[in-house]
Amino acid sequence: MKPPTTTCIGASSRVWSFNFNANAFEKAESTSMNRREFLILAAAAAAGCRTIPPGAVSTVPAPRRINAGPAGNYASDGVYTQFRNRGFFVVRQGAKLFAVSAICTHKKCRLIAEPDRSFYCPCHGSTFDPNGHVTEGPAKRDLPVLETFVDENGDLLVRMPAT
Repeated sequence: MKPPTTTCIGASSRVWSFNFNANAFEKAESTSMNRREFLILAAAAAAGCRTIPPGAVSTVPAPRRINAGPAGNYASDGVYTQFRNRGFFVVRQGAKLFAVSAICTHKKCRLIAEPDRSFYCPCHGSTFDPNGHVTEGPAKRDLPVLETFVDENGDLLVRMPAT
């Protein structure tokens, strides 16, 4: 019998996997495990891993692409908030058009776009400049700038990280 594979996705979104000791799964008459097997299982559980049965396919969720509509809709400088509930703001700064996360890096609260084009977290008071850089804590990490591109139809596509 082939042992299950445990697949783990860490904070860096890298995938790693390992096989448990095959002998441990072939001992159908015994329900005990040795210390090493227990520690491996406990570490896997603590890391948020899941066991994949033999023959099953494990996939890492793919990033989503969100169509933000025609890029021409963002011709004027400013912050466009219509995709806030989808997790991002579209920002135009001169010739530069980009998307920045609408989720605070401190405690994952949804940000509010301010009239001065900065972002404010209503949960704990963090603020970010129009480029997503922290201007006041408690947040310590800048907002992620999301990958964007204009497709052949002229639509702005925003690549959202897998959730």
